[in-house]
This record gives sequence, structure tokens and C-alpha cells, in this order.
Amino acid sequence: MKRKPLSVSLLISLGIGVIAGFLTFGSIEKYQEMYHPPLSPPGWVFPIVWLILYTLMGIAAYRIYMKNPKAEALKLYIIQLAVNFLWPIFFFNQGWQLFAAVWILLLWYLVWLLIKEFAKIDQGAARLLIPYLIWLTFATYLNIVIALHR
Repeated sequence: MKRKPLSVSLLISLGIGVIAGFLTFGSIEKYQEMYHPPLSPPGWVFPIVWLILYTLMGIAAYRIYMKNPKAEALKLYIIQLAVNFLWPIFFFNQGWQLFAAVWILLLWYLVWLLIKEFAKIDQGAARLLIPYLIWLTFATYLNIVIALHR
């Protein structure tokens, strides 16, 4: 394990989450005020889940980088991070829940593609992203139901 590339990879993924969290400060309170579809978790669950997911993303990207620093899959990784970063801004800050539902479907598709691309290079890295895809599936359900309830 090389500490510097791992640290940079974790800093990128966790940094995206921290910046998005900063820009959407108060989103847990907004979430608490929204309609809650069946199976909705309490607001405090989201930061914990996202901390775990961003950590797994960073480790997965590190593994790919160590095997092939110029892998095209890393570009797709950055693109999905950017799409991920914008979702809470659309959903919470702008209040565009229907647009955010379409956006999260795009994110889901990008992560699905990313898993396929990572698997070509490192099966372990691809498996690290499976919880992310599962969570996005659940988040998509929540987003769509909230958007339709408005």
C-alpha cells in the first residue's frame, strides 16, 4: 500500500462529500420537513452512509490508480463524482426534486458503468462500489417518491 496515492484518493472522494455537505448545510433539517416515503431512514443516517461510501469510492479509485494510473475508468470516476456532487444542490438547495430524480438516475447509470469498467482492471475495486450502487438505488426510490408527492 502506498500512503500518498491512497491519501490523495481518499482526500478527493471525501473532499467532494465535505464540500457538498458544506454547500447544502441544513439539508438534514430540510429532509426532516419533507414527506417521508415508506422505509425512509432518519436524517442522521445519511452522513454516516455517505462517509462510508465516499471512503469505499476512494479506496476503489486508489486500487485502479495503482494498477493503471492512466486508466480511462478514472475519468469516468471523476465524472460520476461531479454528478454526485451536484445532486444534493439540485435536490436541497434548488428544490428541484423532479430534476434531481432524473439526475440521480444518470448517476446510477454512471456508477453501474463505473463498476463494469473497474471490474476489467480490478474485481476488488469494482466490488467496493456495489454498496454505493445499492444505496443509490434506495436514494433514487426516495427521490422519486418525494418528487411525485409534491
